[in-house]
Amino acid sequence: MKLYALLTSAGINIAFCAILLSLYSILRKQPSNVSVYFGRRLAQFSPKPHDPFCFERFVPSPGWMVKAWETSEEEILSVGGMDAVVFLRIVVFSIRIFAIAAIICIFLVLPVNYYGQAVHHGHIPSESLDVFTIGNVKEGSKWLWVHCFALYVISCSACVLLYFEYKSITNMRLAHITGSPPNPSHFAVLVRSIPWSPEQSYSDLVKQFFINYHASSYLSHQMVSDSWTVHKLVTDAYKMLQTSSMKQSSTPSLIRCSICGVSPNSFKILSNDPVKDKVDLDSMTSEEGASAFVFFKTRYAAVVASQVLQSSNPMLWVTDLAPEPHDVYWSNLCIPYKQLWIRRITTLLAAIVFMFLFLLPVTFVQGLTQLEQLQQTFPFLRGILKKTVVSQVVTGYLPSVILILFLYTVPPTMMLFSAVEGSISRSGRKKSACCKILYFTIWNVFFVNVFSGSLISQWSVFSSVKDLPTELARAVPTQASFFMTYVLTSGWASMSFEVVQVFALLCNYFTRFILKKDPSNETLSFPYHTEIPKALLFGLLGFTCSILAPLILPILLVYFFLAYLVYRNQIINVYISKYESGGKFWPVVHNTTIFSLVLAQIIAIGVFGLKRSPVASGFTIPLVIGTLLFNEYCRQRFRPIFENHAATVLIEMDRQDERNGRMEQIHHQLHSAYHQPKRTSQDSSKGERSNHSEDGDSIQDPEDLKPGKASTQVNKS
Repeated sequence: MKLYALLTSAGINIAFCAILLSLYSILRKQPSNVSVYFGRRLAQFSPKPHDPFCFERFVPSPGWMVKAWETSEEEILSVGGMDAVVFLRIVVFSIRIFAIAAIICIFLVLPVNYYGQAVHHGHIPSESLDVFTIGNVKEGSKWLWVHCFALYVISCSACVLLYFEYKSITNMRLAHITGSPPNPSHFAVLVRSIPWSPEQSYSDLVKQFFINYHASSYLSHQMVSDSWTVHKLVTDAYKMLQTSSMKQSSTPSLIRCSICGVSPNSFKILSNDPVKDKVDLDSMTSEEGASAFVFFKTRYAAVVASQVLQSSNPMLWVTDLAPEPHDVYWSNLCIPYKQLWIRRITTLLAAIVFMFLFLLPVTFVQGLTQLEQLQQTFPFLRGILKKTVVSQVVTGYLPSVILILFLYTVPPTMMLFSAVEGSISRSGRKKSACCKILYFTIWNVFFVNVFSGSLISQWSVFSSVKDLPTELARAVPTQASFFMTYVLTSGWASMSFEVVQVFALLCNYFTRFILKKDPSNETLSFPYHTEIPKALLFGLLGFTCSILAPLILPILLVYFFLAYLVYRNQIINVYISKYESGGKFWPVVHNTTIFSLVLAQIIAIGVFGLKRSPVASGFTIPLVIGTLLFNEYCRQRFRPIFENHAATVLIEMDRQDERNGRMEQIHHQLHSAYHQPKRTSQDSSKGERSNHSEDGDSIQDPEDLKPGKASTQVNKS
């Protein structure tokens, strides 16, 4: 690819960004768009009246950027929670490390690459991008020590920054646990796979078990209804029985259904009275499931009960710390525990199959970047492709756009897989989807694009592990141009679309002007499962290409600066924090960054080997070992804080509550902390997933709460 093709792609994306950001600064001032751009604020405050004839509303202004920049981290923490702060720390870390890398590589590495061969250079815009990569350095050059030095500076700086970030976020997590109001999840344990008995109900079994084995710490329990799994089966039976004239009476049986685990006593022959039938249907779907929330008198007792094995059979009386009330994923609580391992294996296989099926569009996209191959494959396009503007767009802009369009199918698919796995919390489901999307994008965007070609040749590369560094060293510099255009399109342009909220804006206009109704003020939670993998993928591209193709670093810096402003604005105004994971995403970020560093170092070893510089290769090996040792230290020092609660912290919190006389009040609040949404026959007939009951005994699914109700119920809990 020529430099002017990259500049063409950059020009297109800069134009998109300028237009959309200017449009946003105007649209956000319009009273009709308040629900789109200030959803979080609407959830807490009433909108102020606007002057419809104010000229300022129709003039673009950078005021929102200034506001986003001036907002402190404490304000972000109070508005978006710890997860929002941790996400912004990812962006800040990326700005810092790639600013260091850009200074080193632009002023040291790039001149060495450009003048690596004793050739005459023409006009810079017409130069091939290959002359700016390490591929332009001649074999055996003594100037390769510059690349080795730059790699050392980048790796050491990344490790130092990672250490201080990990330490700071760990302390922030401990402060979040100790400084927050009493959390019901600290006193609650979710018990699953309760053994069934024909003589006792599930509730009696739970009470008897915990009084017997946890008498000093057991407080109470709350059973989980099995309505989420049984409701559809019962409703279908209800509809069938309504259309039939059967008036037989059923004989009760003590043998449970082998499919759904429901006792046959739950199924009755309904009468012809619709009112009575409705009551019968509701009683059928309220059957107790084999799961319960068990509450303990202290936080420490709850943690101990959640971590010890409750039975000699590990498949019975399975305990986990309960999620926060608004974080509970109710539809998965009554999934039989014995099914979970099958579900995980099935979703893993499905994700792998989906990953390999995605090779087809990626291979097609890579074919567009090779202009010569494209002309040979499609001879009738030679005349069109010889035009300068067409060739620039086809090779510099179109491939990344097509790949991004295909990648839009990945997040909903991975969220579906994560839900099927059986996660008990919404944050856990989102974290699982985040990891799946991360692996998927790294595989398809990086590795498959690097080893572009036929599926057979790609498989042969990975079947020879010892040749992997050499193959990566040959392939990565040649694909650096595609990665640059991908960051331009997927990074710069996506930030503009994110801030404009195109889909929500169109829905708002359609509801307001076509349907002639007031749009509902529904708010969204922050899409961590899509934005974290994107930031980490760009980080991987930055580390692996920093010394190979330094031109990618300024492009990445622009993206992260823009992301810093856009995401802060969205957290302040648009997204509402419906549940909190306490920064559990950071270990994923740390591990991915270490992987990116090690991968960059391995590629550098292969490149130095190809360039016949054994000294540089030898000096890079200790860097790999040091990075892995640093990762192991952080894993031992910090990661346990994100996986378990410290006993000293919990005991001190319990003692403080007892001294202040708050323990009785906390125990009283536990009885009403977890409200399971009810299902009604109307919900099933409409095909709706969430609860629509608004009586005092139940609440809606937190994902489906409207802002007004959301803020009210969060305050109650």
